[in-house]
Amino acid sequence: MNIFIIFISYFLGSLPTGFLFGKFLKNIDLRLIGSGSTGATNVLRNVGKWPAFFVFIIDVGKGLLAVKIAQYYTNQNLFEVLAGISAISGHIWPIWLKGKGGKAVATGLGMFLALSWKVGFASLGIFLIILAKSKIVSLSSILAAIFLPLLMFLDIGATNHPYFLISLVVSILVILKHRTNIRRILRGEESKINNLNK
Repeated sequence: MNIFIIFISYFLGSLPTGFLFGKFLKNIDLRLIGSGSTGATNVLRNVGKWPAFFVFIIDVGKGLLAVKIAQYYTNQNLFEVLAGISAISGHIWPIWLKGKGGKAVATGLGMFLALSWKVGFASLGIFLIILAKSKIVSLSSILAAIFLPLLMFLDIGATNHPYFLISLVVSILVILKHRTNIRRILRGEESKINNLNK
């Protein structure tokens, strides 16, 4: 059952939400335009605000549902974490899109909302505060990811707990997936949401 849950979580995470919205609404391949990501931010830039909102909600749901299934059937912290990792992996490297998906910020948020709603909402709060000040989605995602392990440590008070370890891994993964964004931020070239035409 545990191995089956891991596979289900991967396929759940790999549902190409943003790609499908781009194809059906604008007949575009998000992997070939903008940042090349199939996540909500690239949908916002190239498809529109409401499609981006729905992509974000669905992608959050993928991470949340994967962990909730693991919690229901196993009630083991390690497998909850592995289910979350599988969903994130599916989102970043979806089998349907030859391994080119999104950056897993929304799916990661869903996972942490399921693991610890306090940490999930605190991370979302940091994201929204930075976004309100900077208008830069990538910067908001990066800073929320940086604070994630600290928030998890403050919640569980241990560094050897699976929840803390996954928060550290996800933090590093999100930062690595935003390497090109970081370079654009440092050059002052990163797009702001108030400059978008969609």
